[in-house]
Amino acid sequence: MKNVAILLAAGSGSRMRSEVKKQFICINNRPLMSYSLEAFERSEVIDSVILVTSKEDIDYCREEIVKAYGFTKVKDYVPGGRERYNSVMAGLDAIESMGGADYVFIHDAARPCIDEEMLVRLYNEVRVSEACVAAVKSKDTVKIANNSDYVVSTPNRNLTWIVQTPQVFSYALIKEAYSVLKEEECGLACQGIVVTDDAMVVETWTGHRVKLTQGSYKNIKVTTPEDLLYAEANLLK
Repeated sequence: MKNVAILLAAGSGSRMRSEVKKQFICINNRPLMSYSLEAFERSEVIDSVILVTSKEDIDYCREEIVKAYGFTKVKDYVPGGRERYNSVMAGLDAIESMGGADYVFIHDAARPCIDEEMLVRLYNEVRVSEACVAAVKSKDTVKIANNSDYVVSTPNRNLTWIVQTPQVFSYALIKEAYSVLKEEECGLACQGIVVTDDAMVVETWTGHRVKLTQGSYKNIKVTTPEDLLYAEANLLK
């Protein structure tokens, strides 16, 4: 089996209110994105990594992060696209140029708190379902609103989950889904479709069911300065 991780690190992190892109902000004296790379480096289920980042940051990532920390599984550096899904497409194209894969783990560099147990759970599940995502059950009541912010409905909290990354798919399935998306990309805005994650791409363009798999409440996405404090505390443990 050949398992490849796509690490998405091309965002600008505008909500962080920092001059430094959030993937490069230091937590405990290390760049935030280095924690995800370390988890992949140590993992028994990840064979190689495609790093997707801004074109101007590729040399920095190669020299100051990958080489500096001795990460040997990073096999290619790919410039990111305008939207997240464009960056994923670029990562999938890089995997194709490497000869393909069996399974693909797609992960946001802004989630530094992944661990081996989570990666193994996802790997065991994807071999059965072909499509699974890290997720946790919602602790709070969720409301569905209209465009004026009035409540439309209240779904059963026992059925609501908060989706995370990694999101894991068989290579054939995720490649098929993104191939269809690429063909229909121009019409997305006209239809009012906003692609927010990879599971949505698979659900929408292949109809394949996606299995929610236990992630971790610690696996937060670092988006605001307050999130840095929480991530720092978890990464010290």
